[in-house]
Amino acid sequence: MQLFALGINHHTAPLAVREQVAFDPSRMGQALHDLLRAKPVREAAILSTCNRTELYCAAENPQAAADWLAEYHSLSPQKIHPYLYQHPQQDAVRHMFRVAAGLDSMVLGEPQILGQMKQAARAAEEAGTMGTLLGKLFQRTFAVAKEVRSTTAIGANTVSMAAAAVHLSARIFDSLAAQQVLFIGAGEMVELCAAHFAAQKPKRLTIANRTLERGADLAARFSGDAMRLEQLGERLADYDIVVSCTASSLPIIGLGMVERALWSRPRRSSPIASPVSCTGWNRARRCRPSAPCAMRPNGRAATRWSMPSSSWRAATIRPRCWMRCRTASPTSCCTRRPTP
Repeated sequence: MQLFALGINHHTAPLAVREQVAFDPSRMGQALHDLLRAKPVREAAILSTCNRTELYCAAENPQAAADWLAEYHSLSPQKIHPYLYQHPQQDAVRHMFRVAAGLDSMVLGEPQILGQMKQAARAAEEAGTMGTLLGKLFQRTFAVAKEVRSTTAIGANTVSMAAAAVHLSARIFDSLAAQQVLFIGAGEMVELCAAHFAAQKPKRLTIANRTLERGADLAARFSGDAMRLEQLGERLADYDIVVSCTASSLPIIGLGMVERALWSRPRRSSPIASPVSCTGWNRARRCRPSAPCAMRPNGRAATRWSMPSSSWRAATIRPRCWMRCRTASPTSCCTRRPTP
């Protein structure tokens, strides 16, 4: 029986593929039991986040676990196998160490992944799929991650998506204390983002959630208010910064909603958005959310020009403008200027 780590992550697979193999946390125990029952696997743990899905298992052949991953999600093996990676034995151990330390994360050194790995270990232990081999490996992995953070400067700078969002907002707006921030969803990532933004004491902080009670509970922790998702269309224009992170398989904010919100802000800069479930923003501006862009509504007098990152504030979207551009990096953007 050998140790294997296999899965897909943001390095190997696009978001559309990663979403198809994500696991529901409430059904993790059932999935682990199914894996051990259906395939020749003795021990197993599953790590499933927005950027990766990985199986850590003790088995004779990792291909059986890879086939199970596709079968469990009702996918053909050919659809996910091109994106899969497999690490045997010592390579699996090294990979787990790197993941837990944040060295394999989209944001280098981000600390959330360690907590997510601990949750994966707890789920496997509760399901009874954590054996001696995986148990010792996880304990050693956590010790290594702690040592890395205490003996290196990997956590000295902005090391999470939430902190990065606040940092970007501070570069765009003169003062976050004068801005109104809207969070869509009430999960772990929104909670983390809300904590970072609340530390900047924004003018207003609102949680929009499908369940009003849950949104209100989270908002109360940060002296904010809550609203239902059904109210988004009416109130979206009131906010300067929008952060969305939900488990919905459908977009929460659509193109039409974004367009109406932008046009109803006659004397204010258009909002910045960190869209996870906001295809309206993605379609309206075919570039990274962190690249501010502007365009006259009538689409006249197109002029391309570049700007250094220090000029982002000057590029904050003009009032009553529409965003539509392509850009290769956050430090340059394609802008349509008004006609003379």
